[in-house]
Amino acid sequence: MQRKTFDARAGSRAWLRFLALACILFVAPVAARAQGGPPYFTNDPGTPGNHNWEINVGYIPFLLSDRSVSHVPDLDINFGVGKRIQLTYENAWLRVQDPNSPAKYGLGQSNAGVKWRFYDAGDKLQISTFPQVFVNNPNDAVKRGITPDANSFLLPFEFAKKFGPIGLDYEAGYQFVHNGADGWIMGLVAGHDFSERFEVDAEFYSVGTFHPSFSQPTLDAGARYKIRSPIVLLLMAGRGVNHASSDQPYFVGYFGVQFLLPPRASPQDQPSPTSTPRP
Repeated sequence: MQRKTFDARAGSRAWLRFLALACILFVAPVAARAQGGPPYFTNDPGTPGNHNWEINVGYIPFLLSDRSVSHVPDLDINFGVGKRIQLTYENAWLRVQDPNSPAKYGLGQSNAGVKWRFYDAGDKLQISTFPQVFVNNPNDAVKRGITPDANSFLLPFEFAKKFGPIGLDYEAGYQFVHNGADGWIMGLVAGHDFSERFEVDAEFYSVGTFHPSFSQPTLDAGARYKIRSPIVLLLMAGRGVNHASSDQPYFVGYFGVQFLLPPRASPQDQPSPTSTPRP
């Protein structure tokens, strides 16, 4: 994702909005159970389970006033090793559109990671770490302006806790960037299970850099619906918190399907989806 310099005061406002939202969600008397992972940007501590696969295929539009970056599609593959470890590989075929030039297509950065849920007290508290590397592939995507000329390493931590009927997922991490500005990510998801098949969630997510100071906060809402084992429908739509501009989106979304293999007998046996797409 392209990152640009912007007024540091806007970044401070985004942090204040996030803190206010977090306080509201932690005290609100809502019957909710949050699950991070696709179709959301925020990850949670969930893993697929030993020798289980979770495969997410989605269309992800990311629209700004002067350009768009879309994953057409995004492929996110996760494999469980034991009960608490997950191996992940994600990549996308990107469509980059500027108003005054034809659309450009190319392979995005490869994203490989390992998630480890090192603390698990059930609904009381779960904590994981999910180190990931983002590297360019041997193609001309950088030369054509499709991907940034900056490989990076992301070190986030994920937290999940249930407060009575309320479940929340929170993620925060530091991104080390080679030939670029180091950055950070932060996300919070809250949701409600209307049935064993249907779930609705809301998310606040933000990415940014330190020097120069930049942040790109977004708010979105989405849903998961289990069509039948092993297929889950994934939907999400939202927009930037700040005024839409060349570095703030006026629309973000995720529209796709999830495959849980081998098929699980009951929706209650499904693990929380896991990895985070982000243009």
